[in-house]
Amino acid sequence: MASSYSYAQITPVDTVKADSLSKTGKKVIKPNNTEGQYDVGDLFKDIFHPNKKPDSIKKKPSGITIIPNFASNPSIGTQIGIKAVAGKVLGNDPNTLLSVAATSASITTKNIIYFYLTHNIYTPGNKWNLQGSLVAAKTVTPDFGIGIGNAANGSAEDLVLSNPSRKPFVLNAQYYSFREKVYKQIDKGLFLGAGVSFDIRRKIYDKFNADSVLTPYRVYNARYGFDNDHYASNGFLANIQYTTRDNQNRAYKGIYADAGIRVNQSWLGSTKNAVMITTDFRKYWSLSKTNPEHVLAFWNWGSYVIGGTLPYLELPGTGRDGNFRSGRGYTITYFKGTQYFYSEMEYRFPILKNKFLSGVTFFNIQSANDDLGTKLFDVWQPGGGAGLRVLFNKTTRTNLCIDYAWGKYGAHGLFLGLNEAF
Repeated sequence: MASSYSYAQITPVDTVKADSLSKTGKKVIKPNNTEGQYDVGDLFKDIFHPNKKPDSIKKKPSGITIIPNFASNPSIGTQIGIKAVAGKVLGNDPNTLLSVAATSASITTKNIIYFYLTHNIYTPGNKWNLQGSLVAAKTVTPDFGIGIGNAANGSAEDLVLSNPSRKPFVLNAQYYSFREKVYKQIDKGLFLGAGVSFDIRRKIYDKFNADSVLTPYRVYNARYGFDNDHYASNGFLANIQYTTRDNQNRAYKGIYADAGIRVNQSWLGSTKNAVMITTDFRKYWSLSKTNPEHVLAFWNWGSYVIGGTLPYLELPGTGRDGNFRSGRGYTITYFKGTQYFYSEMEYRFPILKNKFLSGVTFFNIQSANDDLGTKLFDVWQPGGGAGLRVLFNKTTRTNLCIDYAWGKYGAHGLFLGLNEAF
């Protein structure tokens, strides 16, 4: 899925300045220094142009990364496609954050087709920030019911909806999404924003279960008045955001915080009215002055329906954050409810001296309610794993992320993406 595309400016440093020496006389590496780093672009040059001499005039490193998009798992089959990420600082203000766009197109052996285009643009001086995405897809979504794995004590339908055995169901659909937010900087690092979001699914069906078979999806729709084959979730967005990250792609230090409200309205085409609040907080600590890539990172994501009713597949849950990266160890929407709380801690460390390879270890916990007797924070489900990072573009700190993670109920899998999970 799409990863985070909110980045900060990087200014390469070519020399060691006087203040880059610590009191002990050791060299202190500046966080924005790419000197001595080796990325995939350098690897390609060494393979395809091993004898080419450097240009007499040093060219500015490219901020574009293009890679094949391969993946394979039981949910999607074998996937082939292409991904691209581009970054550029607009204007000449040295404090302007890096603007980024990303796109991907892919197809799988299970006839899943997915296209997305995202952007995160900062105008000169960060006066305005435009964030948006466009998605068109033919999807297959694994479904594991409502809640956090607790069995409901009510009716047979309640038990199906809570799905305590985590029996997998599969929902096929056409999916279309358009989201755009415009932020205005009101102080250094502080932004106020507003926008709209349209999320539409059509031709929803479960080909493995007849209409007479009870599934969590059908039970929820019958209970809350949704059609089984289509819905729309359209609404207005309002957010406040604050960031001090040195690089919002792969931060070594700083914080990021965002709080927002979404108001779905039927007159805007939404099937039902609903109000939802989201919170997103991230903190980064660099553990070494001489090797700032040693980072301890913390993430908390929360999403809470405070009024109205959301469609089943739009409920807060695993992987339902803005970039679909939460809950490594579980598939998207593995746990979900009207209230959802998620936290993760990750340690990032370099492996090679030239930073071409690095690694991570991580652990996460999540909780959700089910409106069937289990409240938020009653039950926690863990996940964790480790991963490898390949430096694709040292100018924008773009990494290829390869993670293997485990959860409960036998959940496990390989998770691929461009850039860090958070």
